[in-house]
Amino acid sequence: MAVDPLIELRDVNKYFGTLHVLQDINLTVGRGEVVVVIGPSGSGKSTLCRTMNRLETIESGSIAIDGRPLPAEGKGLAQLRAEVGMVFQSFNLFAHKSVLANVSLAQMKVRGRKKEEADQRSHELLDRVGLAAQAEKLPAQLSGGQQQRVAIARALAMDPKVMLFDEPTSALDPEMINEVLEVMQQLARDGMTMVVVTHEMGFARSAANRVVFMADGRIIEDRTPDDFFTNPQSDRAKDFLSKILKH
Repeated sequence: MAVDPLIELRDVNKYFGTLHVLQDINLTVGRGEVVVVIGPSGSGKSTLCRTMNRLETIESGSIAIDGRPLPAEGKGLAQLRAEVGMVFQSFNLFAHKSVLANVSLAQMKVRGRKKEEADQRSHELLDRVGLAAQAEKLPAQLSGGQQQRVAIARALAMDPKVMLFDEPTSALDPEMINEVLEVMQQLARDGMTMVVVTHEMGFARSAANRVVFMADGRIIEDRTPDDFFTNPQSDRAKDFLSKILKH
């Protein structure tokens, strides 16, 4: 059990029609922990990630962030989404706004910061993700890896308590993946609480405190990366690892 739980899922169930995509999920993420969620396609990983800031609703069970149940809608939900940063496969940047404006906008709208203050924070964060020189460009002028780093900076600008990453590198060309993973590794080292759905096993090995392995809507294993990768307990995990770790 996590010492200081920041995210708690209890008996969470989720259906898409008759498909039972999350089955009795129990998961606790401690403050400062990096939990990497892996598993075959269709195992429920992304859905799990998306329930944590209520992009997906659940049929039963409970989800609490920092001791508070997820709000249903309205102001509480906007506030929650500010505290739970989310980075997707697609970068979802505003195409007609500069990189700087992309990072500043929600700070002003949701956090109520003045433009100067928001822009100053944005410049700091763009520097942190290695894009200080790109602030005035439009997203289309950047590579995919750069756009994803802007998306990370934008999420960080809200000073979230936790960052959710839903396959943040799967839409990127191979040579761009590392520049994004490096930013995420640095966040992990800085103590950011992170839940990361990814196919990048190297990242899972090096940055995770725990690896959560999902199959068929269930959590099959929840262990340290060393334990999981060297000694998987379940046949499902052994099968999965044998397929992806073939060299």
